[in-house]
Amino acid sequence: QVQLVESGGALVQPGGSLRLSCIVSGTTLDDYTVGWFRRAPGKEREGSSYASPPDGSVYYIDSVKGRFTISRDPSKNTVFLQLTNLNAADTGVYFCAAVRDYYIEFDGVPTADDFTSWGQGTRVTVSA
Repeated sequence: QVQLVESGGALVQPGGSLRLSCIVSGTTLDDYTVGWFRRAPGKEREGSSYASPPDGSVYYIDSVKGRFTISRDPSKNTVFLQLTNLNAADTGVYFCAAVRDYYIEFDGVPTADDFTSWGQGTRVTVSA
């Protein structure tokens, strides 16, 4: 069974940075597209960043482009999300997700419904 566990969420000041991690167990990342979603208080879950094999096939929503970086370390079966220049709108619970045999290049930008495995989330709070 595929399981994902996020970590790294914290309280940070505006303009600060965080690095979120998602450890994937039960499978290899080689054949998986991964994504980071977030749920802000009072809002619906939204995808922020996606990456599919091969590395370099990535997509970011406009609000995080240039500030967030998604990456993976296949040797550790871990997905990362580097958050920089954070603002209050970035506050929320961040979830990592994975789906097998999905390719952004051919299948387009994924939606939440495309992902089959989810973590339980890690909370990011941006406040002065």
